[in-house]
Amino acid sequence: MKKIISVVGARPQFIKLASVSKEIRKYFNEIIVHTGQHYDYNMSKSFFDELGIPKPDYDLEVGSGNPGYQMAQILMKFEDILLQEKPDLVVVFGDTNSTAAAAICAAKNNFLVAHVEAGLRENNKFVPEEVNKLLTDAISDIFFSPTDTGVNNLAREGKSENVHNTGDVGIDLIVKNQAKIEASASVLTRYNLVPNEYFYATCHRAENTDKKENLEGILRVFCEVDKQVIFPMHPRTKKSIEKFGLQDMLSSKNIICVDPIGFFDTQCLIKNAFMCLTDSGGVIKETYFHKVPGIIIDTQTEWIETVSEGWNILCGPNFEKIMYAIDHFTKPDIHTNCVGNGTAAAQIVEYLRKFLSKPNE
Repeated sequence: MKKIISVVGARPQFIKLASVSKEIRKYFNEIIVHTGQHYDYNMSKSFFDELGIPKPDYDLEVGSGNPGYQMAQILMKFEDILLQEKPDLVVVFGDTNSTAAAAICAAKNNFLVAHVEAGLRENNKFVPEEVNKLLTDAISDIFFSPTDTGVNNLAREGKSENVHNTGDVGIDLIVKNQAKIEASASVLTRYNLVPNEYFYATCHRAENTDKKENLEGILRVFCEVDKQVIFPMHPRTKKSIEKFGLQDMLSSKNIICVDPIGFFDTQCLIKNAFMCLTDSGGVIKETYFHKVPGIIIDTQTEWIETVSEGWNILCGPNFEKIMYAIDHFTKPDIHTNCVGNGTAAAQIVEYLRKFLSKPNE
């Protein structure tokens, strides 16, 4: 049986792995490597427990730190595992430092690389995730894009062989776990929320959290909208709020500030929200899937189809633009399920089986 190493390190990747790992293990020997980029319980182990992901075979324990430190630690520690395990292929997910570092390490040691969520672009190299996407796609051998736009982006960059539009693997998890999402309705009671009478909000991107004026403008929106805002706060955002002395804004009667929430509770909260305010790529596509209006507090998004169809509006961290978009949003008539239909993981593994059966692979 051929061997595949799956590398994850951050919360969005655990969600992707949950669907893909189940399919991989039907046909391959899978080794899971956790880089430890996200490491506290709410951002890591809780997802493995909730989603039934097998315990990682290796934990690199790199922790937090600047990109150079994190990636250097992964390069050094992952190389030893690669040389010991000698996999037939390495699978990386998304666009984090873990993604790029693991892909570089594998390619430098002449191991094949598969990129799940390939081809997504924000066309802004000042965004850290964009650099990770470009690096990873430049050295991968097989590409699984969640959208037609992603496939087209890869073609423009000279990547047309072994490129597949499978839809998004995160949507698989939603489609196959509707009963668990419905059973999570108690989360509404826990926070005294009424369906369609609250905003679901997230904010974690560096361009929003590292600039006081941007973060303050976003929090001002949360304070001044006419409905409650449930705000699961990312550790990075919490640190920035404390650094800039913005804690008093969280005391607004509008804001329900909570620790990061599990996957099924999150889906229940998104599904029942009046609207979502977010800079998270994951929440953008999940909002779209649930047919809930979304305001993107970012100046660009890789999920451009959701904007083209009118379900999400790009506003950036601009108070006036966000408030205007909230007040004037009209639900569109079109919804094409452009981010996937729940079969992405099965498609990915079938393509991998064919790819690895080629004589030269």
